[in-house]
Amino acid sequence: MAKKLWVERNKDGSWDAFSDEGAHIKFGHGKGQFNPGDLMKVALAACGALSSQMTIENSLGEGKGAKITVDGDYDREADGYTAFREQVVVDARSAGIHGEDVEKLKDRVAKHIDKSCTVMHTYEVATPVSMEVKVLTK
Repeated sequence: MAKKLWVERNKDGSWDAFSDEGAHIKFGHGKGQFNPGDLMKVALAACGALSSQMTIENSLGEGKGAKITVDGDYDREADGYTAFREQVVVDARSAGIHGEDVEKLKDRVAKHIDKSCTVMHTYEVATPVSMEVKVLTK
């Protein structure tokens, strides 16, 4: 079963997201805060980072990872994203790899992300969302 997540409003107008495992992130529409669209892009980048971590560490050493940048095309009329672009940059300068080894690493990183990134898989298909609204009175 997936972990339970919830959000709560703060007095300053920002929000906090929590998980039943103790994770926490602040978000909102204020300066210096991630908004929900930003969090969608962060989720995609984070998924790629975690999906590629093992293969990058195996190739370049423990603690190495990719810098992943995500941007998207936002459609104001539909109030949604129509496309995301993800760039995965692996800094292998200190590893001394060249030519065919670079191509092999690129291929392995792409394959790991393609295979293991749940967020990417979800974004690539239409995902139904059900919603229930409850109003507590006592």
